[in-house]
Amino acid sequence: MGRIGVIGGSGLYELEGINKIDNLVVETPFGEPSDKYILCELEGKEIVFLPRHGKHHNISPTKINYRANIFGFKKLGVDKIISISACGSLKEALKPLDFVIPDQFVDRTNQSRESTFFDEGIVAHIGFANPVCEDLAKTLKIAADKSDATIHYGGTYLNMEGPQFSTLAESNLYRSWGMDIIGMTNIAEARLAREAEICYTTLAAITDYDCWYTEHKNVTVEMVLSNLRKNVKTSKKILREFLLKVDIDKKCSCNESLKYAIVTNSKFIPKEAKDKLALIIGRYIK
Repeated sequence: MGRIGVIGGSGLYELEGINKIDNLVVETPFGEPSDKYILCELEGKEIVFLPRHGKHHNISPTKINYRANIFGFKKLGVDKIISISACGSLKEALKPLDFVIPDQFVDRTNQSRESTFFDEGIVAHIGFANPVCEDLAKTLKIAADKSDATIHYGGTYLNMEGPQFSTLAESNLYRSWGMDIIGMTNIAEARLAREAEICYTTLAAITDYDCWYTEHKNVTVEMVLSNLRKNVKTSKKILREFLLKVDIDKKCSCNESLKYAIVTNSKFIPKEAKDKLALIIGRYIK
């Protein structure tokens, strides 16, 4: 039986009401993950939780070791991940305190974060047209609909660099592109999860309208955190319902995304690269 991974975003640093089994320190060839992984159990399902920014929220979005985080989940036997994230809204219909389950991403980072495992001695090109696991997202929608919150299924998450918030010109530009929400973390997670053949979906909690909105010309941390605290209780309720509903043993195309993606012939891949990525490529490359 596989495990379910949970990435806790801003305001969600631990799982409550779920039996905790152990704190796990995981070593990876890509360095240290954001924090210890917390192994939990809920009605027979094993859940692995990791606070994205560290339990004390001391890691900036630009400095998160995304590769280590996802590799650590893989090492712990996780094959499905739900990411809980705070975000800003770029459309008036998507209101603060609403939730979005995005199905697309647009990357506007400046490449300061590493977002592939295949960078030394081996080349792989995964399909990424649909970056979110449809089956997992649908399960999340069913779970979220049981809450009192307004849930929006589908939409595009624009991943900005951060850690600063947008300029007004940037915010208006993204709106002109038809983007729905804006955040700082999910694109790297989604890419790496796909490379690691792990299903991935996001529950995005809207905290503000970004600076385009007349009444929100100056988005502040106080504004964001105030709404974030209001969203945390709902997030936990949705998360628990999702964890109960998800079929941990169900497989999909995400779980074989590397099947035709590796283009480097095995005999030309350095042993160091094979050893480093054995956990991910082992069933394809010997």
